[in-house]
Amino acid sequence: MAVSQAGGASAKPLAGIRVLEFGQIAAGPFAGSLLADLGADVVKVERPDGGDAFRSWPPLTTGPDGDVFSENFASLNRNKRSIVADLKNVDDVAYLKQLASACDVVLENFRPGVLPRLGLGYDELKQQNPGLVYCSVSGFGQSGPKAQMGAFDVTVQAFAGLMSVTGETGGKPVKCGVPVGDFCAGLYAGYTILARLMEARQTGQGAYIDCTMIGGLIGVSALQTSEYFGTGRAQQALGSAHPRNAPYQAFRGSDDYFVIAAGNDGLWAEVAAAAGLPHLMNDPRFATQLLRAKNQQVLAQLLQTEFDMKTSAYWLEELERRGVPCAPINAYPDMLEDEQITHMNLVRPLRLPNGVETRTTAFPIAMTGFEFEIYRP
Repeated sequence: MAVSQAGGASAKPLAGIRVLEFGQIAAGPFAGSLLADLGADVVKVERPDGGDAFRSWPPLTTGPDGDVFSENFASLNRNKRSIVADLKNVDDVAYLKQLASACDVVLENFRPGVLPRLGLGYDELKQQNPGLVYCSVSGFGQSGPKAQMGAFDVTVQAFAGLMSVTGETGGKPVKCGVPVGDFCAGLYAGYTILARLMEARQTGQGAYIDCTMIGGLIGVSALQTSEYFGTGRAQQALGSAHPRNAPYQAFRGSDDYFVIAAGNDGLWAEVAAAAGLPHLMNDPRFATQLLRAKNQQVLAQLLQTEFDMKTSAYWLEELERRGVPCAPINAYPDMLEDEQITHMNLVRPLRLPNGVETRTTAFPIAMTGFEFEIYRP
């Protein structure tokens, strides 16, 4: 087993933090990538028969020598080192225990119980490394009636209730287009790992973190769950509309769709004026934000009749001139080439291990004293 040489020239917020990652596909590797982007030395453990299954996910880019490399894999595993280890081999497991004894963090997203059965669980590893922060990412947790249930992003989105509030009213169930089950779990994992690392630095005692995809999605559903707790009613799917604000949704110009977010009375007045419907300001059905939300179907029809008359570019320019939050509904190519994204330096060049020059997204948060760099594909 060979570990590639560490890289990176500039100081990073997590420089000196050592992470052993048993990550596969998305949730665990995303958490590891957050730590690696901030300078932690993340060593990813992969199986000998092809490594992380994400290595075979398209898009697969072919290099000049015929070698292929997954750009999906690169997006979640940049700035890490990799080793190959057979978890069924006693010598390899012994070597991994040795590595873990010198690490600050172990991160894994195997099914519950897999690593403990191999002698690589928290209870065993902390005996040699009491300051270890050990984070397990799973679908439903390490114990309980659903702990062993298989979990993919779409199944957890369905179980968590997200699909009941996504899509058009009365339409077929729709998942979020971004795998939020995986990525919310990864965000919570990274956040809690850093919290326990701070404590470990002060006390010398590590911790075990049971981070779940279901918990992450419940955590970001604070408004939907409080709606139920407060009213006894479940929120329904409203398409792009909002249960408390209107007009706050997608509309169609003569050529394309755009979005308006008129979240208060002043913004509503500007929308009414822009649409040539100032008399609606005196309509009692639309007198307050809550009344507009209650009568938003009628309101949307009145506005749509006007929006049909001109292009989305016209309406966006007019609404922006009036200070109304609005946006085109971008496809990813449109967004990635936008001047604001360029200004924020959120797209960076990436040279894959097979020599192909491509691009990837940067660590998305700007901080003083920190300059994100990709020092390892």
